[in-house]
Amino acid sequence: MLLEDAFVLRDHEALAQLFEAGAVLVAGGGLAEARGEEEIVRAATQMWDRARMYLPDPQRVLQVRDTALVLGGHAVNVVHRGHDGSWRYAVSFLDVYESKENGHGVWTNRLLSRRDGGSVPGSHR
Repeated sequence: MLLEDAFVLRDHEALAQLFEAGAVLVAGGGLAEARGEEEIVRAATQMWDRARMYLPDPQRVLQVRDTALVLGGHAVNVVHRGHDGSWRYAVSFLDVYESKENGHGVWTNRLLSRRDGGSVPGSHR
């Protein structure tokens, strides 16, 4: 499952699997830094409760072996490919801002989740 799917479906379990153990999620909009699975799921729930929406915003992926820096218009992420071949977020920094169209918070971020051991989506190698 991709990060955007986990948010649209509000799937706590799928969301938790997209992050490494000990990962950190930092989102704007007044939310505290979240570390580890439990805090990240709690932060995501707060975003859902505040009607924050997720919009992917791919810009650039810089990959070296099993680590990638993913840059978006309003996000910076570090992802790592584990021994099972799955890419998981280690660090996710998201900027949350208010949409002028509908007044809802909108987050932009690059989605990244490969379970098949393939290359990082959007990577430029």
